[in-house]
Amino acid sequence: MAIVRLLGEVGVEIDGQPVDLGAPRQRCVLAALAVDAGRVVPLDRLVERVWGTDAAPRVRATLHSYISRLRRVLPGVTIERRSGGYALLTSAVDLHQFRSLRTTADGARDDERARLLAEALGHWRGQALTGIDGEWAEAERERLAREQLTAQHDLTDVRLRLGRGGDLVVELAGRVAEHPLDERVAGQYVLALYQVGRTADALEHYRCLRERLVEELGTDPGAPLQDLHRRILAADPALSARPPATPAATAVVAPAQLPSAPGFFIGRVSQLAELDRALTVDGSGATVVISAIGGTGGIGKTWLALTWAHRNLHHFPDGQLSADLRGFSPGEPKQAADVLADFLAALGVDRDDQPSAPDARAALYRTHTTGKRMLILLDNAATPDQVVPLLPGSATCTVVVTSRNRLPALLTRHGAHPVHVDVLSDAEARALFTTALGSGALSEAVTELIALCGGFPLALGLIAARIRTHPDLLDNIVTELRELGLDMFDSDDPDTSLPAVLSWSLRSLTEQQRTVFALLGISPGPDIDLPAAISLSGLPARDVHAALRGLADASLVTPVPGGRHSMHDLVRAYAARTELPQPVRQAALDRVLDFYLHTAHSAERLLSPHNPPVQLDSPAPGALPQPLDDHRAALAWMDANHPHLLAAQHCAASDQRHQTVWQLAWPMTTFHWWRGHRHDQLAVWLAAADAAAHLHDPASSITAHRRLGQAHAALGQHEQSTEHLHQALALAERHQDRLQQALTLRSLAWAWEQRGDDRRALEQATCALDLFRALDLPTREADALSLVGWLAARLGDHDTAREHCRAALFLHHRHGHRENVASTLDSLGFIEHHSGRHHEAVENYQQALAIFRDLDDTTEIADTLDRIGHPLVALGRHAPARDAWREALELYRQQGKDDGASRVREQLDDLDGANMRYIGRG
Repeated sequence: MAIVRLLGEVGVEIDGQPVDLGAPRQRCVLAALAVDAGRVVPLDRLVERVWGTDAAPRVRATLHSYISRLRRVLPGVTIERRSGGYALLTSAVDLHQFRSLRTTADGARDDERARLLAEALGHWRGQALTGIDGEWAEAERERLAREQLTAQHDLTDVRLRLGRGGDLVVELAGRVAEHPLDERVAGQYVLALYQVGRTADALEHYRCLRERLVEELGTDPGAPLQDLHRRILAADPALSARPPATPAATAVVAPAQLPSAPGFFIGRVSQLAELDRALTVDGSGATVVISAIGGTGGIGKTWLALTWAHRNLHHFPDGQLSADLRGFSPGEPKQAADVLADFLAALGVDRDDQPSAPDARAALYRTHTTGKRMLILLDNAATPDQVVPLLPGSATCTVVVTSRNRLPALLTRHGAHPVHVDVLSDAEARALFTTALGSGALSEAVTELIALCGGFPLALGLIAARIRTHPDLLDNIVTELRELGLDMFDSDDPDTSLPAVLSWSLRSLTEQQRTVFALLGISPGPDIDLPAAISLSGLPARDVHAALRGLADASLVTPVPGGRHSMHDLVRAYAARTELPQPVRQAALDRVLDFYLHTAHSAERLLSPHNPPVQLDSPAPGALPQPLDDHRAALAWMDANHPHLLAAQHCAASDQRHQTVWQLAWPMTTFHWWRGHRHDQLAVWLAAADAAAHLHDPASSITAHRRLGQAHAALGQHEQSTEHLHQALALAERHQDRLQQALTLRSLAWAWEQRGDDRRALEQATCALDLFRALDLPTREADALSLVGWLAARLGDHDTAREHCRAALFLHHRHGHRENVASTLDSLGFIEHHSGRHHEAVENYQQALAIFRDLDDTTEIADTLDRIGHPLVALGRHAPARDAWREALELYRQQGKDDGASRVREQLDDLDGANMRYIGRG
């Protein structure tokens, strides 16, 4: 049999023989798993425990190696890889045996309790976690030392109640020396001295302690120690030994009101850790701990509270009180006075003896909880008024409150520790299904179920229950959920109906908050910020801010970084079907779509001031487009609102707003190019092309086909690219639109370049140049000159290339087109590098990079970094070349450009190989 030792030197014994655990860090891995034996320790947390918060990325490989070695040397201990981390599966850990014995002792008679506590403390062989170092080990060692000291205190109290003070005097004298100002230790020592007849010594120790407290802390001894002093002076016979029980005496049983722990509890590792940190282990004068657990209805607050409570029962030897305050349930919420009556009855106060006045009842409750180490669980609270009268009168008690509301009064006035509960991760949802369904949880159907439920615990639980009942109907359940959405979770039982559970959150909202909540359900995008919410609602900024704060307090929306608010998909679905007059909905949709449309066009004008603007109608009444000050503000807004623009276009398409669909595609084009969003570019112009077919506007159709041709070419879909570009060219020729012809020829040139046919690309670019010159469009001419120069360079005609690019650069500078200045400098860098003029190449590339970085055009930054590496290598400047390629590699990966990433990875490998060969020759 294997037993893991943590309460002393870290080690493992198998059949009584110690096992060599290897290096200290390997021992630390075992300890970091063993303190949470039976539970998953997330990988990041395991690394942090062993290596600290600044661990290098490579330590993960070392961690896996340590775990493999531990598995080899510990045949009786299972270390299992689970989703997100590792779990040590064994019940034979001395720390957990110690805790189990303490928990068992809590409900036993004093003589049995003394035996169990002594057995528990017998597991300690010295200072916990001896032999391992680090911040986590030090903190854990200190926490475990407090647990040991608490158990010693408990055992001493029991022995003193049994009248065994004579056996404790020497031990307590040493403990007093270690903890000279600890009043609990002092009281035990004074009582032990009194029980062995040393009354004078007992009173003298009390006097000395009192003087020291006054001198060092400016305070008198607490009420329990003063009471002990008074009883010694009165020679209270009850202090000498435990008073004998009489048959007529009625024992007050410690209340144990907690509901049972959840059967399928998964995840919530960080929230459990937060609750652990909030708990004061030693109960010696710390403030009352109130952990206000908040989150949407059905998110799992009660399950978290119950799981944590049952795992920490050993900290509450005087019992647990629990009440469902029904703040968000059918019927009326419970009144604090009624809950107090139930709590006092559980504490042994007959209901006939309880005062009727609420304040007097609360005062009596505080009296009966003073000095006790109890847990009070207040579930499903609606307001602070329900909670505050139920706060105990002792610093030794712990209170856990769950509520959909944030209960700010508890946070500010009573120092509550907020713990937010969110949806389960995909891995946690998978673990829940695995626990409930076994191996069937690995199917593709379950994967889709998890995605459709969005990690919402109540939804996942309801689906898992249906599958357990009808495992043969799994595919049918998936289809039903896909088609019905929120209606799938409706039922006649209000406690298991997700729409009903969510509806209870609305009853405490104001009318304005209900309206904003309903409108948020139709707002495009994954979340919303204040400017968009103002246009959506048509309300003043102050009212919108207050409504969003109220919805956040009710856990119906979640504040996220950047001043935004998000909703879970199922909550959003419920909000979207909340009753609201159709004209109100329609007006709100008009306003929010115009908000995104007009703000996006303002951003596009700042990003590409040389592109011709699109003429827009005036925004809908009440729509307030967001003002943008400069280029950086425009790009930041596009970064933050890109998902919302995509959703707005989809919403407009669903509502057959064809003009809006096309107009929303236009301002996203520059942004998509700069950020490398190639698939999104294709999607928005597919929608725009479909919309253009309904507009009967040739220019809109030509532009849509041209942009589609570019988008397909960027994705390497060359046949589709050529087809759309030829459609655009044919339309432009039919309608004698020479500008569109020239623009399309320029796009064809770029598409042929992407296809690898530089000669045909040069032909198309030259035709475009001639047309732009004939139209007397100098900025377009400059762009075409630059493209001709680039293509000539790719074909090896460097003199022609240099001539065209310099002419283009002159025009770009004249017209202040910074982006094209940078692109042309990049081309000149390429020309000089391939002409053998590497210093000039690097200089041109660096100038281009400076402009691209200032514009934050990550697509061009990546390409220029890729190219600058080659002349740097040619000059023997390998370190800056490597830096450039590493940055390019990361950008290509972010943009999903596998071909670019693969090419740069090969260049880096070749560079490293060349360096190794050089070192070898040296």
